[in-house]
Amino acid sequence: MITDITIGQYFPGDSVVHKLDARMKIILTVMLIVAIFICKTLPSLAVIVVATAVLVLVSKIPFKTVLKSIKPLAIIIAFTAVLNLFYGKGEPLVQIWKLKITQSGIMTAVFMAIRIITLVVISSLLTYTTSPNELTDGLERLMKPLKIFKIDVHSISMTMTIALRFIPTLIEEIDKIMSAQKSRGADMESGGIIHRAKALVPVLIPLFISAFRRANDLAYAMECRCYRGGDGRTKMKIMKFHARDYISLAAVIIFIALLVSFNFIFTKVI
Repeated sequence: MITDITIGQYFPGDSVVHKLDARMKIILTVMLIVAIFICKTLPSLAVIVVATAVLVLVSKIPFKTVLKSIKPLAIIIAFTAVLNLFYGKGEPLVQIWKLKITQSGIMTAVFMAIRIITLVVISSLLTYTTSPNELTDGLERLMKPLKIFKIDVHSISMTMTIALRFIPTLIEEIDKIMSAQKSRGADMESGGIIHRAKALVPVLIPLFISAFRRANDLAYAMECRCYRGGDGRTKMKIMKFHARDYISLAAVIIFIALLVSFNFIFTKVI
């Protein structure tokens, strides 16, 4: 289960999505997330699902890998769906005490579950197709206006990127520690919730020590290379928008306009 988490990983490739400018990918990701919450009808939701599937195909990221990004959030998605199940209006199909399940509630639950899944997939595609350096530079460029307020934009973007990229490393470390504990006879899979929580203590302590050690080593490595971010730092690759970036932006704007029009044409579900 732990090794199935793919958040923060980068998969090199030569797809159209990989070749897009990092700044444009961040902007398009935010726009598509907004588009997910704009859609309130079944046709618009269907269009969002199809568009997400097309993006995965174009990015050439295996569907199996994309599904792995959803798997760790299965409990949260199920909990959100069940919670929305009891907030529908209309005649109850099933009623247990004061809790009632209506057709509207079922539609809302399904709608919210699909929304979260598409949101996770689209967000994951950003890290899957963007290298750490490009992501850092993209975030720094987009947050450049904040320098007016004397905010250290480079440090913020660097911290966010390193934190994101540390996730796969820590997951690998957790897997190693758990395997070591199991080889010593530790039982982490049987028993109740309290027993499992206690069994995780021998995992968390070495994990924190390892995380601090890795962070310290990274800081020393950057200091030894005389790393100084921010103003005056030269870049090997200059970020530049190309025709494909503008075409992608125009396509997403048209896509969002289409979704908005669907809200007026078709009956809203939520």
